[in-house]
Amino acid sequence: MRIMHVNAEKCVECGACMEACSTAYFKEKSPELSRVKILNNTGFVSVNICSQCGACMAVCPTQALERDANGVVQLRKEKCTSCLMCVGYCPAASMFFDGDKQTEPFKCIACGICARKCPTGALELINVPAKA
Repeated sequence: MRIMHVNAEKCVECGACMEACSTAYFKEKSPELSRVKILNNTGFVSVNICSQCGACMAVCPTQALERDANGVVQLRKEKCTSCLMCVGYCPAASMFFDGDKQTEPFKCIACGICARKCPTGALELINVPAKA
């Protein structure tokens, strides 16, 4: 299964990952439109990115969320009714929605764009054994 691995201790909060992601998918530099979020809670830095756990798949009433051949949870736009149950249910809060830019929710699809732009190696695209 392909996932984005986070080395939060290497993160310098430059925002290059969020800029690369939002530019790739929404053609604008906007942290709100990124599928990866850098959070700083009183000096403790964390990076929020989908772990591909699949919890969102269980609550989707139209089965619009499916695993691809790499184990990545993908949204099938043609099946999505934008009920946003996946956004509300995501245990990591890494499923997002911006009604001004898109009619469907969005999440990390482990494409690696953010990792390629990270100057410190805080993000890395890796393969891990599939979860049972």
